[in-house]
Amino acid sequence: MNRETLKQIVKGDLGMRKISAKMMPRILTYDQKQRRLHISSDLLRNAGMFDRVINGDETWCFQYDPETKRQSMQWKIQNSPRPKKAHMSRSQVKTMLVCFFDHKGIVHYEFIAQGQMANQQCYLEVLTRLQESIWRQRPGLWPDKWILHHDIAPAHDAFRVREFLAKNSITKMGHPPYSPDLAPCDFWLFPKLKNALKGQRFADLSDTQRSVKTLLQGIPENDFQDCFRQ
Repeated sequence: MNRETLKQIVKGDLGMRKISAKMMPRILTYDQKQRRLHISSDLLRNAGMFDRVINGDETWCFQYDPETKRQSMQWKIQNSPRPKKAHMSRSQVKTMLVCFFDHKGIVHYEFIAQGQMANQQCYLEVLTRLQESIWRQRPGLWPDKWILHHDIAPAHDAFRVREFLAKNSITKMGHPPYSPDLAPCDFWLFPKLKNALKGQRFADLSDTQRSVKTLLQGIPENDFQDCFRQ
C-alpha cells in the first residue's frame, strides 16, 4: 500500500486529520485535575462568599519594559513601508509589588525592599500589615470575617504561614495548582497594570513605584467588581 492510498483511507474513509499538540504551561496529573474540579465546584456553589474574599500575590515591575508587538502597531496606507523598531530588552532594575484587593478595590499594597527575599518570613510580615489595613479599610470584615485567596507558592504555603493563619482565625480559600485563570491577580490585575507600564521609561525605582501607585489608585470600583464576576 503506497503513501497516497494510506492517506486517502485515513482522511477520506476514517475521517481523521493530523493536528499539532496544544501547548500547555503544564500537564496536570489526575489528582491535580480532581482538586481543580472540586475547588471550582465549591466556588460555583458558594459564589456569595466573594464579598469577603481578599486576593493577593506578588509581581515584578520594571524600570523599563518594552511595549508589546500589538502596542507598537501603526496605521499605514497601502504599499507604505513597514515601520522599523529597535529591539529592546527589559531593564535589570525592578521592584517587587505585593498587592491585595477585594471587590471594592485595593486593600493593601507595598513594595518589597531591595535585596529582601520574598520568603515566608517576608510574607508573614506582609500579612501582619495586611491585617492592619483590613482593620482600617474593611472594618466590617475585621477580624475574622474575611477570606484570604492566594496561590500555593512556597512562601504562601509554608508551615509558619499556615500556622499564622490558623492562630489568627483567617480562612484561606482553596486554590488548585497551576491555575492562573482562577487567580484574579494573574488573569486581571497584574496584566492590566503591566500593559499600562509597557513602553514607559522611568527615571529610577522611586519613579517606577509612584507610577504603579497612581495606576492602582486609578482603577474604578466597577472594574474590581467585574473581575470577581469573572
